[in-house]
Amino acid sequence: MLRSLWTAASGMNAMQFKTDTIANNLSNVNTTGFKKNRADFEDLIYQTMKTAGTTSTEDIVSPTGIQVGLGVKVSATQKMFDQGSLQATGNKLDLALEGEGFFKIEMPDGSVSYTRDGTFKIDSNRQVVTANGYKLLPETILPENFIAEKISISKEGNIEAYTGDSDESVQVGDIALTRFTNPVGLLSIGGNLFIESEASGPAIDGMAGMDGQAKIHQGFLEMSNVKVVDEMVDMIVAQRAYEMNSKAVQTSDSLLATLVNLKR
Repeated sequence: MLRSLWTAASGMNAMQFKTDTIANNLSNVNTTGFKKNRADFEDLIYQTMKTAGTTSTEDIVSPTGIQVGLGVKVSATQKMFDQGSLQATGNKLDLALEGEGFFKIEMPDGSVSYTRDGTFKIDSNRQVVTANGYKLLPETILPENFIAEKISISKEGNIEAYTGDSDESVQVGDIALTRFTNPVGLLSIGGNLFIESEASGPAIDGMAGMDGQAKIHQGFLEMSNVKVVDEMVDMIVAQRAYEMNSKAVQTSDSLLATLVNLKR
């Protein structure tokens, strides 16, 4: 069987995966805090028919060998943690991160996850939570009779609130952030959330704006870092590469058909 059939087929599979990755990026172009994915590829093993340096006669050494490649495969998918643009919302509980770092979130089972999505809300217990109701860590509970429009959050994460019967602010707490040595190693679990892995390294907790942690901007949201033009160009390239590999399959099939029809 011709090697080119399987080689070209591996190229088609790779370009399909790249298209799937691009489609996911484009579908999340308006997802708050979303970080685009990039598909990386590597060539497969080579079949060696002649090794470079082989002695052909007593005094002659072959300067090159003969190898044929067997295709391509996906080697990795990587999150690109470039800073997304900041969009002003005016909402006092919308928080954007500028720089490296994540908000720390408590999951329903008690485990910890991390997010760049700063669309926080207040639940019935006056706690600051995510849109899915997961608690922001450390727990932040607003005072009774607080005035929502007078909540103040500094770039360092200090939270102050005003109550209806006082002209003085009340210190509520501080928002701690977390960063990682290798954020690319974090595992995405959906819902704009990540969890720690062996590849990411341990979590490094700290205060906003200190020790390499991001700054917090109140009344802003970090938008997706997907650039539509770049994704569309990548999609065109992937589509053309898919077509070229399919042509290689058709050509290989034509060669086989010629071989089969030799006896006729």
